[in-house]
Amino acid sequence: MTENQEQTTKQDHRISGGCHCGAVRFMALMPTNQTILVCNCSICSMTGFKHLIVPHQQFTLLSGHDKLTSYQFNTKKANHLFCSVCGVKSFYQPRSHPESWSINCHCLDDFNEQDWVFVPFDGKNWEQAHQELDK
Repeated sequence: MTENQEQTTKQDHRISGGCHCGAVRFMALMPTNQTILVCNCSICSMTGFKHLIVPHQQFTLLSGHDKLTSYQFNTKKANHLFCSVCGVKSFYQPRSHPESWSINCHCLDDFNEQDWVFVPFDGKNWEQAHQELDK
């Protein structure tokens, strides 16, 4: 095992999840101290989506690529991906983190709210809130 692999093993843990029907499945490597963003924008409020941000290179779509359907609105920079079978959005491409996926924490296989720290994100005032993320 290389030093880099050892460092990843110590700092990251594997998570997995997917949609309700099981057609879409994914796995990812996450830092142990990762926080979950709770956004109050219209689509997140309506769907109950809570964001676990994962860099693209640490995310693997295991199955269901052919079952994903896309929805975009407003700036069309975010790519909301839904399972075409059950309608669940288990992850998507957020405009706030163009190099990462946003996983819906409620779609994780072993999700326990007590194990995570939740941080509010003011998506109703997206531009200002996004600037705060960069600080």
